[in-house]
Amino acid sequence: MFDHRRHKTLATLRQDGAPRISGIELEFVDGDVVMGMMPGSVKAADLRRDARMVIHAASDDPPTEDASAWLGDAKIAGRAVEVAGESSGLPSNRFRIDISEVVLTRVGQPADHLLIESWHPGRGLERRTRR
Repeated sequence: MFDHRRHKTLATLRQDGAPRISGIELEFVDGDVVMGMMPGSVKAADLRRDARMVIHAASDDPPTEDASAWLGDAKIAGRAVEVAGESSGLPSNRFRIDISEVVLTRVGQPADHLLIESWHPGRGLERRTRR
């Protein structure tokens, strides 16, 4: 799901605690999920102040002819950890995600319920349905 579309949505917390949503791209590098930001970006400042974050992968609408063929809706939650940059002493503006949760929500078969798959460190993969 995270390779399906290039752009994702990042949710961070502003200094006053209000939510902020920003566009982001991420990549999978040596088993880590990594995202880069422009120097001086407010989302990087948000993450340096409060590392909690969620990434939402853009998804298509479920097909009207067969909703159970929908790829689903995916999210990664966790804490952003800044990756060491060059020795310039400046912030790197690259963060890896210390993952606390991954969730994939899809339409089940038959298409009368949702199938929610989640993974958490220490608990592993869990599946549940919602009607």
